[in-house]
Amino acid sequence: MDDASIGQRSETQIERVMRGIRNQIASRLLAQGAKLPSIRSTAEAMQVSKSTVVEAYDRLMAEGIIRSKPGSGFYSAAPHSPVSLADIAPRLDRSIDPFWVSRQSLEAGGSMLKPGCGWLPSHWMPTEEIRRSLRSLSRMKDPVGLTDYGSPLGLPALRQYLSRRMMEQGFAAAPDQILLTDSGTQAIDLVCRLLLRPGDTVLVDDPCYFNFLALLRAHQVKVVGVPYTPTGPDIGLFEEALSAHRPRLYITNSGIHNPTGATLSAVTAHKLLKLAEAHELLIVEDDILADFEIDPAPRLAALDGLSRVVRVGSFSKTLSASFRCGYIAARPDWIDKLIDHRIATGFSSNRLSEELALSVLSSGAYHKHKEALRVRLAKARASVVPRLRALGIEPWLVPKAGMLLWCRLPDGVDGAEVARLALADGAVLAPGNVFSPSQTMAGFLRFNVAQCEDRVFPIIEKAIRLSCGA
Repeated sequence: MDDASIGQRSETQIERVMRGIRNQIASRLLAQGAKLPSIRSTAEAMQVSKSTVVEAYDRLMAEGIIRSKPGSGFYSAAPHSPVSLADIAPRLDRSIDPFWVSRQSLEAGGSMLKPGCGWLPSHWMPTEEIRRSLRSLSRMKDPVGLTDYGSPLGLPALRQYLSRRMMEQGFAAAPDQILLTDSGTQAIDLVCRLLLRPGDTVLVDDPCYFNFLALLRAHQVKVVGVPYTPTGPDIGLFEEALSAHRPRLYITNSGIHNPTGATLSAVTAHKLLKLAEAHELLIVEDDILADFEIDPAPRLAALDGLSRVVRVGSFSKTLSASFRCGYIAARPDWIDKLIDHRIATGFSSNRLSEELALSVLSSGAYHKHKEALRVRLAKARASVVPRLRALGIEPWLVPKAGMLLWCRLPDGVDGAEVARLALADGAVLAPGNVFSPSQTMAGFLRFNVAQCEDRVFPIIEKAIRLSCGA
């Protein structure tokens, strides 16, 4: 091996050590002023030479990230970020909560592995079609579309497109029953502003998408979890929760469930709606993963006719998270009130994002992109499942579609501890309890098969081994 090759490898190792220390400080595993591990122990833990660690520590000192005390060692010097909602919200775990997972995933640099995040790699997205649409928009003759506020309801042509698509899925939602939003999260937030008051009770699945928990706590409501099964929520326990807690709202995914990947059965869907009617329960159906489905699952909104069910979604998972474009489909009297909330919180729609989303969605290229994604995800799933099983990690079920795997860790292994250890080696994982209102999912992790690169598995194996004290 020549000197240039040796230098390139050494540089990569130095950067890996530096990244590990930065991640520990950013995730607060190393508090400001905390002593760093010794050069020897860091070298052993990261399987590099002591000279590599010395160089990494020297560079971190030059950046002001750490400082040295002669005769004592190295200490964290970087101040933490300003206090955020993550610091003041009730925490699901003392160290790792939904905000932690989101921030680690969103703030991760290009070299960070993200098997715990909930989106596809950028190179899986229809970038060429997006570029084509951007060029087309840049040539718009009417400057209004480039400069003015949009309608509070949103771009009429995109609402008409969504109305036609919902009709194909078995239910009627006129264009004026659809309100465009800046994201799926904003759609749920607006519905919560309309339907909830502080102190109300909301049912969620256990486990459920972790941002449901974060958002509902921001609305100061009581959250009650109902155990989820491979065909939907446990109906017996769901009915018990209705009688015991008299909830106002139930929030769920019915297409491809997050985090489990399960699909709602027709039998469970009908029972849910009967119970909802009997107990005057309102339902928010988050359908953000719909375009991954091969065989569409029953939709509560379709069976209910948008009477007590609100459907929300966005295009961030299969199209682009940068568009910031979502929607709400609901009955007309709710839409009228939601418009006021939309104006109060965002004033108008995002006209450029809506034009761009419509351009890509209505092209023939998007249909081909969806089909290619389904095939690619099926191949990824078939590859990832046996590799996880080889590590003693067992899927709760193997989904029919989508990117998510909800997996049980070996007995006695804590997902939060595995996530902490993996982060130090440059991988963001999603531990089970961030998805669980009852905090009973410590032995689970959620994986994204599209983000499970080859480099991920040795990191997970090492984190499991270390968490067991091996």
